[in-house]
Amino acid sequence: MRNAPLSEKEIELLRQYDTPTVCNVIELFGVRPMSAGYMNRRIQPYFPELPPIAGYAATATFRSAAPARGDTYASLEQQVAAFSQIPSPPIVVFQDLDDPPAAATFGEIICSTYKAFGAAGLITSGAGRDLDQVHALRFPVFTNGTICAHGYRHIPSIHIAVQVGGVTVHPGDLLHGDCNGVTTVPLDIASDVVHACEQYVQAEAVVLQYLREGDVTVKGLAEATAESRRMIDALREKLALKP
Repeated sequence: MRNAPLSEKEIELLRQYDTPTVCNVIELFGVRPMSAGYMNRRIQPYFPELPPIAGYAATATFRSAAPARGDTYASLEQQVAAFSQIPSPPIVVFQDLDDPPAAATFGEIICSTYKAFGAAGLITSGAGRDLDQVHALRFPVFTNGTICAHGYRHIPSIHIAVQVGGVTVHPGDLLHGDCNGVTTVPLDIASDVVHACEQYVQAEAVVLQYLREGDVTVKGLAEATAESRRMIDALREKLALKP
């Protein structure tokens, strides 16, 4: 186990797996309750056909219900400058402080900016707009809905702990998201999670392969399930022995 950021190769490997698999592997470590650490149904992928993303949280808060002083885009420049304070790639994570959200957190210009500065995607407890244009960017966004206007958009704070989808997200937290939703990945087990995903997939494949072969029986299913569980238990024991 380690707290160092994942290597570029490990980030790319983590992107090869879906978020449910990542959640399943995290459970093997017993480091948090099985009902914690992932965002609730309020946070939905807007472009579910896009591949999984993995990266580190670049956090901020957002308001749009009332005017703010100064240049509302100045805080955007400060935000992308702060990407250097976390490992790469960043995933922008917004907590919309208006309840309910008054306007869109993001649009085409905002997402184009984040992508140009290396962001892998965006997550907001608020809403988005310019969806056709953002989709053309192939920039993954996870939202609580859509609103057609930007209102009095401004970013009160950056690089602080935020609450999104029932989860507290800190700057630099490792995130994984896809069409199924978003989960955090504890930093101290992140590398082990990456390298255990393939073995977990292989264990599940024992049952899936049996079911796809046809001519199934209850006994055969029980045997395939038992073998799958044996492989998962062996993986859990192997991970428990890692320093």
